[in-house]
Amino acid sequence: MTTSEKVAYLKGLTEGLGINKESKEGKILAVVMDILEDVALDIEDLEQNAWDLGEALDQVSDDLSDVEDILYDDEDDDDEDDDEDDDDEDDDEGDENTLFYEVTCPACDNTITIDEDVLDLGAIECPNCGESLEFDGIETGDEPEDD
Repeated sequence: MTTSEKVAYLKGLTEGLGINKESKEGKILAVVMDILEDVALDIEDLEQNAWDLGEALDQVSDDLSDVEDILYDDEDDDDEDDDEDDDDEDDDEGDENTLFYEVTCPACDNTITIDEDVLDLGAIECPNCGESLEFDGIETGDEPEDD
């Protein structure tokens, strides 16, 4: 039962009881019933507005999803093209241009292989014993060097 239906039932009940609308109590009860009827109608309007707003919001959400699909599909295609270009560049360079160096830890005599990027860091910890290995003053050449 909706609020309007409940108010209508209450209004009918008060009329059925034969309450005198000319008495002090009857006048107050009549005004309260009118107010309840207005409130019930306002609630129905608000419910309808909320329903309409929800429908409009769903439509906007669907439209936004369509726009995102269009935008992100284009970006994904661009990213795939960039990835393909990067792969081609990597194939051109190959591993032959990357220099690797063998370094022996003075603490544990463990030999590790590092590349120029690690060498440029200047120091790392030995993965075996944790000893700090510093690479300051090492010049890179075509041949790998031992430290």
